Amino acid sequence: MSAITRTIALFTCFTAAALAATAGDTTHVASPAPTAVDVPLVLTPGFKSSTIANNLGQARHLVVAANGDIFVKLNKLNNGKGIVHLHSTDGKTYTVASSFGNYEGTGMTIKKGYLYASSNSEVFRYKIDEKTGVVDVASEQKIITGLLNGGEHNSKSVILDNAGNIYVNIGAPSNDCQPEGHDREKGVPSLDPCPLLPKAGGIWQFKADKSNQSYPEGVHYATGLRNVVGLDWNSEVNDLYVMQHGRDQLFQNYPELFDTIAGAENPAEELYRVKKDADCGWPYCYYDNDKKEKLLNPEYGGDRNKVGPCESKVHSLVQFPGHLAPNGLLFYTGNQFPAKYRNGAFIAFHGSWNRAPEPQAGYFVVFVPFKNGVPSGKWEVFANGFAGVDLSVKGARAKYRPCGLAQGPDGSLYVSDDSKGTIWKIQYATN
Repeated sequence: MSAITRTIALFTCFTAAALAATAGDTTHVASPAPTAVDVPLVLTPGFKSSTIANNLGQARHLVVAANGDIFVKLNKLNNGKGIVHLHSTDGKTYTVASSFGNYEGTGMTIKKGYLYASSNSEVFRYKIDEKTGVVDVASEQKIITGLLNGGEHNSKSVILDNAGNIYVNIGAPSNDCQPEGHDREKGVPSLDPCPLLPKAGGIWQFKADKSNQSYPEGVHYATGLRNVVGLDWNSEVNDLYVMQHGRDQLFQNYPELFDTIAGAENPAEELYRVKKDADCGWPYCYYDNDKKEKLLNPEYGGDRNKVGPCESKVHSLVQFPGHLAPNGLLFYTGNQFPAKYRNGAFIAFHGSWNRAPEPQAGYFVVFVPFKNGVPSGKWEVFANGFAGVDLSVKGARAKYRPCGLAQGPDGSLYVSDDSKGTIWKIQYATN
């Protein structure tokens, strides 16, 4: 719990800004003036933050073009559109220049002149001039279609490598692969083999420039990942990294093995380096934070001691406390932040809903130092205070929930919130 409660004692003030004139060639929407949000972020000393937008809707992942324009994917349509384009002439004040895309979803990225965005079952791309931020909406191309949307864990996060491939998460619509109609039910064993794995619970690879690809045209790149929302391509070592959401209800379904604290802390949320054909172990395995081992899940006969087939599964690089919901992953490649941050990983934890009866936790951004593609030190809280409430109070609900991360051309870090649609810009204070 010390890692969860650790905070850095520098409070920063937010700067309110009026939105500037709109720009762009797509459907215009109202530009709500950003105000200083009602919680002070707690940042690592030397950093400052500002609120650059709010009330955008359920802002999920976001990306920043070379000219500084920001594109935000919405989980629910706002004025009938699912992508918001923010424009600034000075990097301080932003206007909602336009919105487009008539689909909901999470994924958003830019690569080699194209803006990529996902719904919960498809992936699209648009031509973009990164020097001006202008998107050719008429160029919309559906590159992937027919992806499984099982309701639960249905977001499709996307990232591209440097060889013309795009990677898509397809989350498993299940907690631990119990029979249909018995998901999360106490005392019901899970299916072995798990019939979901051929079509979900993993990462699929597709071509970034081919229209209307479906499952048979994609490569089943990695399996055994219950649900991945945060993922990124590390160009330093040319590999894919993902954050897995761990399973739920260990205490509720197995009180003979897990007390309330162990149920809250387990299983770990995990950072994986994923290569082709990797099997990370879900639903058979989980990482036990107390035992410091990858163990067999109780539904498959696990007793918090048995390892079984989990020994041969891919092991994670970093493990975090349970039920924090890692929704954003970004490898920092900028020069604005001090040298220790170069090529390290920022992770946005959306915050929990199911650590009860223990207090909820998360709602922060952490940093993991890396060297040559592997962690080189312990993780630390980088930005905290998004919750804005005392989480130890029963029934307390966080005001803001970090979701997406993006790096600006000047090396600034952007954080989205999908509760109130707020965007923060974090800079090193000397800038």
